[in-house]
Amino acid sequence: MIGLRRLPDLWRRLDVTVRDLTLGLLILLASYLPAFQTHGTQLGGLPARPFDALAFAAVALESLPLAVRRRLPVVSLALVSLGFAVDQLRGYHSLAGTALPIALLSVGAHLERRRRETAIAFSAAYVPLAVALHQIGARLGTGEPVVEFVTFYLALALAWAVGAWLRSTRIAEAERRRRVAEDTRAAERTRIARELHDVVTHHVTAMVVQAEAARYLTAAPDRLDQALTAVSDTGRRAVTDLRRLLDLLQPDHGTDERTPTVGRFVTLVEQTRQAGQPVEFTEEGAPAEPSGSAGLVAYRVVQEALTNALKYAHGSRTSVRVRHGEREITVEVSTDGAGRREPGTEAGAGAGTGTGAGAAARNGFPVGSGRGLAGLRERVDVLDGDFSAGRSAGGDFVVRARIPAAGSPS
Repeated sequence: MIGLRRLPDLWRRLDVTVRDLTLGLLILLASYLPAFQTHGTQLGGLPARPFDALAFAAVALESLPLAVRRRLPVVSLALVSLGFAVDQLRGYHSLAGTALPIALLSVGAHLERRRRETAIAFSAAYVPLAVALHQIGARLGTGEPVVEFVTFYLALALAWAVGAWLRSTRIAEAERRRRVAEDTRAAERTRIARELHDVVTHHVTAMVVQAEAARYLTAAPDRLDQALTAVSDTGRRAVTDLRRLLDLLQPDHGTDERTPTVGRFVTLVEQTRQAGQPVEFTEEGAPAEPSGSAGLVAYRVVQEALTNALKYAHGSRTSVRVRHGEREITVEVSTDGAGRREPGTEAGAGAGTGTGAGAAARNGFPVGSGRGLAGLRERVDVLDGDFSAGRSAGGDFVVRARIPAAGSPS
């Protein structure tokens, strides 16, 4: 049973010429069987003639060139057509005549250049054969009307057309696969860019704020040492996160390490606190197993919201609330008061209304191009969740996200 199951794989591994030669040999052997002799293709109405030495040569000439029907389709068609002409003019009417439409189909499917010239040449070669067969048949009194020759030509043209259709279908499929591959690469580049943005922006922002604060602590060595230690710790965490992200680019790297553990929410909040941002953190429930990409997206929402709060509302009270439900994760990050507006952070974001990226830009939070809050919205949308970012009635800037966890893709 194991050997039989492996036969299809072994067959596909064979060279295409070997596989096509097998088809030619089958037609060759079948043509020699007495039951099929003189019962093949009949064009012109010539009386059947028993096989002789020339018949065996004609049958071989019709059948064996099928071995190169994909590698050298024009050569295959020329040889098969020559054998077919001998077959019909001599009245053998062998089964090998079926090789002609196969060769035509192969030319239509696999010939890349000079397709029109080949079709014209084959049509031109068919005319003298049809004339000769018509004249011989008329002389013997067994000829066929001209319409029969036209009908046979149309049948051969149909075989060519089928091959051309197969070729166009193959090209369209190859183009579709190419577009899918390009889209996949573009999506992966975008994902990596977002990951780098999230990791680098958060850590570097925290380090800059901590370093700026250290400049005013030169008179307090203890506090200065704590501030510099916080900068070093943040830098080490940045390096660790970057290494984890770069590891994802390895082809044999698993996907489990891609999602930060739940405990890193606490680390994220503590790091922001060390940068001088007062943060209240609340976490409810236990994460669903498995949560798929939902855990990573929730982490990035908190990370981006805290980074923006640190950059544009430094020193304002910020609250983070994460709730793990059976089927979803909800995140809410709220920052008191109006964040200071940074020049150039609103580019391209002034058209929005209400909540979301447009409101975020108008309230002094960066949007960027496919990253930041806009990137978070896309991430949440991929998982069929809900995302909003904007001012609340009380003037706080609030980021909210509902992220489905059950069945999330990893």
